[in-house]
Amino acid sequence: MIKLDIEDTQHFITESDRMLLLACAQAAVNTEGYHGPAVAFVKITDDIEIQTINREQRGIDRATDVLSFPSVSYPEGVTARNAADLLAEAYDPEWNAVNLGDIILSVDHIRAQADEYGHSVSRETGYLLTHALFHLMGYDHMEEADRIQMRAHEKAALNSTGIQREEETTLTDEELITLAYEAREYAYAPYSGYKVGAALLSEDGRVFKGCNVENAAYPNTYCAERTALVKAVSEGARRFTKLAITGSGSTPYPCGACRQSLYEFAPNLDILIAWDGNVIKTNLSELLPGGFGPSSLGK
Repeated sequence: MIKLDIEDTQHFITESDRMLLLACAQAAVNTEGYHGPAVAFVKITDDIEIQTINREQRGIDRATDVLSFPSVSYPEGVTARNAADLLAEAYDPEWNAVNLGDIILSVDHIRAQADEYGHSVSRETGYLLTHALFHLMGYDHMEEADRIQMRAHEKAALNSTGIQREEETTLTDEELITLAYEAREYAYAPYSGYKVGAALLSEDGRVFKGCNVENAAYPNTYCAERTALVKAVSEGARRFTKLAITGSGSTPYPCGACRQSLYEFAPNLDILIAWDGNVIKTNLSELLPGGFGPSSLGK
């Protein structure tokens, strides 16, 4: 659970805007997979003040839409295995939570950009807050690979809130594969040693990640794509458009049971299979020709 300490002395935003910002913040930490207590400090201001802060803190004498100042630098993100000491360092006893850092938003820029993109001020505010939160959690976009990773997270988080910028609602294949590779890092595969990650894109834009979870009683093992599917259905998603599956060393084709499970909800699901820099694009109808689904039962 994340809390926001919002400073808005000039009353730029409404109470509903505050609730939206909190929803965006929660979506961001959920997408990152961080479930511990956290807090971020958010200042709502104008171009004049943010230009002053830019000049004093960054040596850049101009206004920008958003600034983010992480309390601690997380080289591999807040959920990385080596982040525990950094999270402890950022702990704030007053809030009984990890202090992620400070975010400053310029309402002047927000209004101008909302007009440029043809959507509401609330939507642009939520977008920029989400962008800044991922900066606080260790993401950046200076290098192309880092940009792809950060944008994939932003889109996944914002799609879950329904406020993504219209022209950026759909994740690219590369971004979906990036999320699947990240899910693979959490795989539990002590018996086969073969780790698999999956990212399932729902029709409404949400992304559900999963990894393989093996079991000493082998039949009780869960494949990555079925893990993602069960998470999606349990969150109310029923229609899906694309699935990315990632592995290493060999092609991580979905097993027969996974193909059948997916066919129940998306017979024409597009599937991306990625490993070691290779990508195969296929479709569930090709992997399971003549599949048996709900329509096969008749009335």
